[in-house]
Amino acid sequence: MIERMRLNLSCLAVLTGLLLPCTGFAQAGAACDPQSDSVASRNACAVQRFQQSDTAQNILYGDVMRALSAHERPALRKDQNTWNRQRSQTCKARHTADEQRAEWPQLLHDCLSAETQARRTALLHWLHYGRAAN
Repeated sequence: MIERMRLNLSCLAVLTGLLLPCTGFAQAGAACDPQSDSVASRNACAVQRFQQSDTAQNILYGDVMRALSAHERPALRKDQNTWNRQRSQTCKARHTADEQRAEWPQLLHDCLSAETQARRTALLHWLHYGRAAN
């Protein structure tokens, strides 16, 4: 089981590395240029970072689902769906006052990225300890 988890995490690292070059443009079509100080570029880069983080987290979620026993999977699925809703609600609520600002997409997506990175820890707990730890 430990070897299988190591293999899954190694595959995750490889897949994440392969996906990163494919995300040169943000969702809205604005180019992400890390050297630029423009608001549009910063917004695009924040969207890109979120997309990368979310993709990596979804891959890890799939790996954890495959590693869990059949009776543990429904609990993780429910936990993941709850977390996903809470992530969006938390970040939208946190930045409601910023919606009229030009950098609102950056603020929102940086929040979503941070919440997504924090979720990684919970998924790794599921991987190592199963439902008993959650």
